Amino acid sequence: MKYRIESDSLGSVHVPENCYWGAQTQRSLENFCIGNENMPLEQIYALVWIKKASAKANYSLGHFEKEKYMLISAVCDEILQGKLDDQFPLKVWQTGSGTQTNMNVNEVIAHRGCELAADQGLSVTIHPNDDVNRSQSTNDTFPSAMRIASYQMLTQRLMPALEYLKVALMEKSEVYRLLVKTGRTHLMDATPITLGQEIGAWASQISHGIQTLQGSLPHLLELPLGGTAVGNGLNAPAGFDVAVVENVSAFTGCPFIVAPDKFEAMASHDALVEAHAAIKRVAVSLMKIVNDIRLLGSGPRCGFGELILPANEPGSSIMPGKINPTQAEAMAMVCAQVMGNDTTITIAGANGHLQLNANMPVIIRNMMHSARILADAVHSFAEKTIAGLEASTGQISKHLHNSLMLVTALNTTIGYEKAAEIAKLAYEQHLTLRQAALKTGYLTPEAFDRIVDPAKMAGV
Repeated sequence: MKYRIESDSLGSVHVPENCYWGAQTQRSLENFCIGNENMPLEQIYALVWIKKASAKANYSLGHFEKEKYMLISAVCDEILQGKLDDQFPLKVWQTGSGTQTNMNVNEVIAHRGCELAADQGLSVTIHPNDDVNRSQSTNDTFPSAMRIASYQMLTQRLMPALEYLKVALMEKSEVYRLLVKTGRTHLMDATPITLGQEIGAWASQISHGIQTLQGSLPHLLELPLGGTAVGNGLNAPAGFDVAVVENVSAFTGCPFIVAPDKFEAMASHDALVEAHAAIKRVAVSLMKIVNDIRLLGSGPRCGFGELILPANEPGSSIMPGKINPTQAEAMAMVCAQVMGNDTTITIAGANGHLQLNANMPVIIRNMMHSARILADAVHSFAEKTIAGLEASTGQISKHLHNSLMLVTALNTTIGYEKAAEIAKLAYEQHLTLRQAALKTGYLTPEAFDRIVDPAKMAGV
């Protein structure tokens, strides 16, 4: 491999000749050979939006010549089109401020910008610090990029996936709104409900989860750009904060605002802690939903067997014909991972000190990881399970009419004690409730049939 010599404040470094990055990126590559997890591209792209917005703000405020602005903007557009993804090789496990990733972006834009200038015959030099990073610090750009990436990931990927699942559940709830079945509490027989009511509860969980995510968005919209090193805007020109945030909003189509308190937005990451807590809440709901579906679909002959799950693939390497609830299992694992990611973000968010939280890379890595895998799992689950979910009406009817808890309807007529006596007699002597009730003499056949009506008990 051929190398070129790049230098920074610490001296010279050998950089691969075909790479656009510079000395600081190369030092990070050599000093942090930890794991195989690169900085999420969503964070890289968010930083690039900031670089483009900053260049325009510096130009409009008279601190940049037009050629530099146009060159930086052109490189940013190339990056945002995915043309230079391989130029951002740094690991998550680096400096906790994300400085090396910020400099990776600065160096790539500067080097590629100089190349474009040469191609166009321009005598313009772009410096990674003096130009690309002008009026900025890692300490305000990196947390701002975290908020941009998180807002976009939630609104453009996770929440639409959840809306898709919610609609699928609501449609399925309507299909089975009158199908009466036995309810279960403590995993034991309980009074009747409809399958539509049961599925509707899942849809409501998802709806409330979406509302919780929406509630976390306003804090993510507050960007501390213009705060530079510690929040007071040293080296940023007057009006830069407003101009750069307006540019970011225009470029991304998202309603970002200048953080009312840049010190808070830079020194803490409560906004991301809050947003990920909302993601975790959704994971908690989804874990409950998929476990319900696994239970209700268990069988097909020796379990509950009330739901028929789509057969997406063979389920066993040894048992022919076996079909497993694989989409539900995948979702459960994703939910477990999201809950683990939330613990990491909680600890990292609490571990800030004074004017900086030096845990930013791991926070944004886990935020992107959770939102990405949950969005994918939700869409897959809606498409591969809920869309093809069917009720086993025969099994549902069998369980319903075999349930001893239909006796609950008798409480207001003969009292709790006599109703319990009927249930006990039916259980011990393997009778139906009707047979046991008539055997006790507490009710006539007509009275029992009138009172013990599963549909009425379910409210339909």
